[in-house]
Amino acid sequence: MDLVVKAVLNGFRAIDSACQPKHYREDLVGEALVQLQEKHNIKREDLFLQTKYTPISGQDQSKPLPYDPSDSISKQIQASCKKSLSNLHTTYLDSYILHSPLPTIEQTLEAWNTLMELQDEGTVRLIGVSNTYDVRILQVLQKARKVQVVQNRWYEGNDWDQKVFNYCREFGIMYQSFWTLSGSPSLLTHPAVLELANTSNLMAAQVVYKVAQIEGVIPLSGTTNEVHMCEGVLVEDVAFASDGTEELCIV
Repeated sequence: MDLVVKAVLNGFRAIDSACQPKHYREDLVGEALVQLQEKHNIKREDLFLQTKYTPISGQDQSKPLPYDPSDSISKQIQASCKKSLSNLHTTYLDSYILHSPLPTIEQTLEAWNTLMELQDEGTVRLIGVSNTYDVRILQVLQKARKVQVVQNRWYEGNDWDQKVFNYCREFGIMYQSFWTLSGSPSLLTHPAVLELANTSNLMAAQVVYKVAQIEGVIPLSGTTNEVHMCEGVLVEDVAFASDGTEELCIV
């Protein structure tokens, strides 16, 4: 909870979570949001809240589940979304995404249609998918409704997810990245990064984040360090003294 409060007070205005007790504590995010409003006058509408429906394959069944896994996929998502709204003390979500495709394309489409229903009723504003590295899945979903958000690993280990990223750029889909720093340690010591950091008086991590933004990637930050939070927020206003980014254009 304290980390969420610190991040927002240091300038972050978007929060990503999941209704997946195995890895996330949505309830603590919700407590932080209450504290931010009551003590710091930061209102719900000042923030962008995104969370996820996590299929049973991604859940730890020894922990309380947000839905009955014997229910249909549609009912699971409705229950998970309702639980997220309760956890986050909100009546709507700015973005709601599938944590991953389901085992079959038919199941994934059933899930997608449920997200569309939630969007149509105004419960969620944007819908999308995470951990989706096959463009063909996006193409199938797009036939039903445009995919609006993709959140993937964007790092050297998957060749910068070029096919999916390029597809997102072509169709105007918000592309969010995770593992941006931890998955690509070589970037932090890349000569071009170090040169830009030196000439712009920035940290190497800030250069990587800014180059990602220039390319059209929204990098997610999972830092627990308050100094790094401040450095991350400052990236938004960075303007490189000279255009040395061409050597880092990796997608």
